[in-house]
Amino acid sequence: MIFSLSNTGKQLGELSEADFQRLFGEMYGSIRNYLYFKLGDSDTAEDLAQDTFVKLWENRNRIDIRTVKSFLYTIAGNLSINYLKRQQLQYRFLSEVGDTSTRFSPEKELIMKEYGNKVMAVIAELPEGSREVFLMNRIEDLKYKEISERLGISVKAVEKRMSKAIQIIRDRLNLEL
Repeated sequence: MIFSLSNTGKQLGELSEADFQRLFGEMYGSIRNYLYFKLGDSDTAEDLAQDTFVKLWENRNRIDIRTVKSFLYTIAGNLSINYLKRQQLQYRFLSEVGDTSTRFSPEKELIMKEYGNKVMAVIAELPEGSREVFLMNRIEDLKYKEISERLGISVKAVEKRMSKAIQIIRDRLNLEL
């Protein structure tokens, strides 16, 4: 088992590629199952499990080998939360458009759908911290103080991230929010 390689403060990045592949082989199934139980969709669980290991690889030089297992589950949990938030945003938008679609011509309906896709794409492209704060505020209706407590950051940091998210959305969509 990969976790028995070292009980010292060795970083994951110090392991060989073969050791990392062994870690992947040992943990991938558990991470995929964890995501499947959270999301109920095997294809999405597969995709997010792979994304989990990509993020682990990208951060390998900062991860102590003793905490790699909990780090994997944290990454997977965060990815699943972000996925569910995107799904919730899509559902809300489509349900609103669906309610008004009887009042719109097919041309306007297509324009609304394209605009909704553009909005979702812009939100998906936001930097992770800004996107997380934006969605927590706009989707979950959390106050800045609640967001700061959940994320373990200051209210000022939340304000800065939110400001950045709104500015990016404004710029990309040419809006005034």
